[in-house]
Amino acid sequence: MDDVIAAVATPPGKGGVAIVRVSGQGALAVAEKMFTPAGKTKVACFAPYRLYPGRIDCGGFADFGLCVYFKAPHSFTGEDVVEFHCHGGTEIARGALLRTLACGARLAERGEFTKRAFLNGKLSLASAEGLADMINGESEAEVRAGSMLYAERLSAAVRAAQAQLTELLAGIDADMDFPEEDIEHTDLFTAKEHIRALAASLEELTRSYGTGKKIGSGVSVVLAGRPNTGKSSVLNALLGSDRAIVSAQAGTTRDAVEGSIEIGGVRFDLCDTAGLRAGADALEREGVERARRRIEGADLVLFVLDASQPMSEEDKEAYAALEGKKMLVVHNKTDLRADACELPADVRVSALTGENIPLLKQKMFDACMSGYNTDALFVTQERHYAALSRALALLREAEGLCGSVPPDLWGVPLREAWEALGEITGETANERIIDEIFSKFCVGK
Repeated sequence: MDDVIAAVATPPGKGGVAIVRVSGQGALAVAEKMFTPAGKTKVACFAPYRLYPGRIDCGGFADFGLCVYFKAPHSFTGEDVVEFHCHGGTEIARGALLRTLACGARLAERGEFTKRAFLNGKLSLASAEGLADMINGESEAEVRAGSMLYAERLSAAVRAAQAQLTELLAGIDADMDFPEEDIEHTDLFTAKEHIRALAASLEELTRSYGTGKKIGSGVSVVLAGRPNTGKSSVLNALLGSDRAIVSAQAGTTRDAVEGSIEIGGVRFDLCDTAGLRAGADALEREGVERARRRIEGADLVLFVLDASQPMSEEDKEAYAALEGKKMLVVHNKTDLRADACELPADVRVSALTGENIPLLKQKMFDACMSGYNTDALFVTQERHYAALSRALALLREAEGLCGSVPPDLWGVPLREAWEALGEITGETANERIIDEIFSKFCVGK
C-alpha cells in the first residue's frame, strides 16, 4: 500500500460539488503539484482538517475550489488523505482526477479506500460491510442495521466471545505446559458452564437472522386467491398508486406485478399474481404456475377473498393450496354489502375506499416482524450467520467432550470456534472473502 490512489468520491453527473479523493503517503505531494492556495499558507504547511480555498489545476483548464488535508493516522483510510472540492460537473471532476494521475497517483480500484481502512485497522470487516449496507440501503431499517454494523456492534459481541474462548484456551495450554506443578488451571465444571453460556449468547445472535434477513432483503409478500377478488386493487391501495391493471374481467393479471412499500421502516416487496384456478388458456395457465412459484418463496401470503360473495369452489381450492404458508385472510370489497364470506377474516378492507388499508399494513408488519426492536442487534448478512452457526456447532461439540476426554482434545473445537468468529471481524478471513466484500463498493469509496 505504498502507492497513492485517487478517485472521484461523488456520484457522476451535474451537481453543486464534486470531490476527488487522494490517499497514500504522497497525497500531499500530489496536492502541492496541482493546488495553488488563495492565501499565504503553502500546501506543505496546511493544517489538517481545514478547508483551504484556491485554484485546482485540472490539466487543460482550472477550477476554483477547496482543498482539505487529513493527516495519518487520523483519516478514513488511516493514511494521508487529500480531497479536492471542485464545482459539480462530470468533466470538471474528470479533469481533476486525470491531473492527480499525471501527478503520480493511480486510479483506485472498487472499494480500495475502505479496504485500506480495514487493512490499517480503522474498521473491522463487519464494519466495512455495514458501511456498504448503509450506502445501498433501500429502507430505514436497512440503513439502521447497517449503521449498527458500521459502529462495530456485531464486532464487539464477537470479540467479547473470542476473549472468553482465549481465556479458556489459556487455561488448557497452562495445564498442558506445566503438568508437573499439579495445579489445574481449568476447572471442568466452570469451563463447561462458560461454554454453555457462550453458546447461548451465540444462539441468540443466530436466531436474530430470521428477522435480520428480512431487514436486509425486504419482506416478500404475495397476493393470492382466485381471479376477480380484487387482488390488483388491494395491491394498488397498498402502494398508493395504480401499479396493476384493474378490470372486471377475470384473469386480467397474467404475470407478476410488483411494487415496494415501507412499513415501520422495513421494506415490504409486494407481488400481485395471476388468480389461482385452472386457466382458460395456455397463457393464463403459465401465469398460475408462476404465481405458485412466487407463493412458495414468499414470507407472507395475503389470501384475498371477495367479501360480498360466499366462498366458491375456486376459493376453497386456492385456500387449500396455501396450506402451511404464513397467511393473512383479507376480505376485500366490504363497501358492497354485508360480509357474505364464511371464512373468518384477519382483516376486512375496501380497496375502493381505502377502508382498513392502514390496518392491513400493520397486520402485515406484526405477522412478519414480531419482536422487532429498532435498537436491537440483528444478524443481516448470510456470511455472518454461517460463521456464527459454525462457531455455535463447535461450542456444542466442545461442551459434549468437556470432562470425557483430555482438555487438549476438547480445546480443538474451541480454537476452531475462535477462528470461525474471526471470519466476521476479518482476523481469519481469507483473501478471496476480503476481495469479494470490497468489490461491492463503488470506485470512490
